[in-house]
Amino acid sequence: MVAVILSGGAGTRLWPVSREQYPKPFMKLPDGQSLLQKTYLRAVGTKARQVLTVTGQEYYFSTVHEYQTLGLPEVPTAFILEPMRRNTAPAIAMAALWVAEQDPLEPMLVLSADHLIQHEAAFIQAVGQALPIAQEGYLVTFGIQPTYPATGFGYIEQGPPLPCGGYQVARFVEKPDRSTAEGYLQTGRYYWNAGIFCFQAGAYLEALQTLQPQMYQNALACWQNSEKGSVVYLNPTLFKQVPAESVDYAIMEKAQRVAVVPADLGWSDLGSWDAAAELVPPDAQGNRVLGEAVLLETTDTFVQSEDRLVAVIGVSDLVIVDTRDALLVARRDKVQEVRRVVEQLSQAKHNTVQRHPIIQRPWGSYVTLEETSGFKIRRVVVRPGQALSNHRHHHRSEHWTVLRGTAQVWLEGQARFLRPNESASALAGVAHQIVNPGLLELVLIEVQTGEYLGEEDVERLDSLV
Repeated sequence: MVAVILSGGAGTRLWPVSREQYPKPFMKLPDGQSLLQKTYLRAVGTKARQVLTVTGQEYYFSTVHEYQTLGLPEVPTAFILEPMRRNTAPAIAMAALWVAEQDPLEPMLVLSADHLIQHEAAFIQAVGQALPIAQEGYLVTFGIQPTYPATGFGYIEQGPPLPCGGYQVARFVEKPDRSTAEGYLQTGRYYWNAGIFCFQAGAYLEALQTLQPQMYQNALACWQNSEKGSVVYLNPTLFKQVPAESVDYAIMEKAQRVAVVPADLGWSDLGSWDAAAELVPPDAQGNRVLGEAVLLETTDTFVQSEDRLVAVIGVSDLVIVDTRDALLVARRDKVQEVRRVVEQLSQAKHNTVQRHPIIQRPWGSYVTLEETSGFKIRRVVVRPGQALSNHRHHHRSEHWTVLRGTAQVWLEGQARFLRPNESASALAGVAHQIVNPGLLELVLIEVQTGEYLGEEDVERLDSLV
């Protein structure tokens, strides 16, 4: 079996933490792991022979770093990189084409990187039940035992049992109103649609060719004209021509041989801050705090603060999320409306929709601590064995002070080593490159000064290392 991780959802209802450049799968949970890391561990736990991740090109280096920091023994991994989002049906089609080139009868377990599953043993058991059904040519989905009449999820109605296990799917139902959802719970035949699938690569492609012939032809053309290897770079021109559609609408709701495996997985799609708050234990007043906060005469309130103290007095039923550059305050019954805030900010082309304060790069990351006319201060982290490009600036000078680790600084082809509390500078026009030759992270403060500090002021040169 190949475990396929789909990682690309924007998670707009979890703004201001989730951004276009730092989407929901990268969000750190209270235990310090991200949703993406938990999904990867879950995929490895199934004993799949390989983990294939389908994600955006801009997320590749961050995804690799997320996997590497888990410190697992070498697990075969591969990547398919999308030049733009086209929803889940095309993403799974590309993964199926990848698997089918090796064996069209091999099952694929398709996982979303932005879901949380708390009952891992039950998940492994459900996968074991799904595999023989998938090997009979069925498209298998996992149905979550509902615990309340949710109106934000799609439902699956259970049909007759199958000889190979599980049940035939009678029908898929869109998000119902509350009274309808209450009726579903009473019957005991309806499950939440978890968006987890298991099927043979060839079975999915056959269904795609039958039900969505245009999508199939465009996906196949894109695949045949893409750069392949352990990392597949999809052809941007041809991938853009693949119709954007979810796998539920395009395939699962229309296919004939669809099965459901009921499971109690402790599943959550973490679709809102209300759901995220449930991961933090409450105090005696029902308050949940992630970070540093002082709460007086406050009840049933969630506070998440990344960098500073938050004081809350005399309120109840609020969600407060404080980041370096944006603050969200909402009533808990209104957290679904965060998406409308993001829509308004997107129309205004506001930076907080696109960019996250921490900017990820192939070599590490940086965060801007202060910026004004004439200077900029950044905290830069360079991963072990990584290097920034050799380059020069024409309108600004840069000064670095090492806080932790060891830096190898090249200035006009001459190298020197810096240790904590040591500094170096590159004036405008001086070629420079920073390397981390050590086994620990290199952390330094960078001060930029000059008449223009934009990212466009860079001239790339041949690397010195």
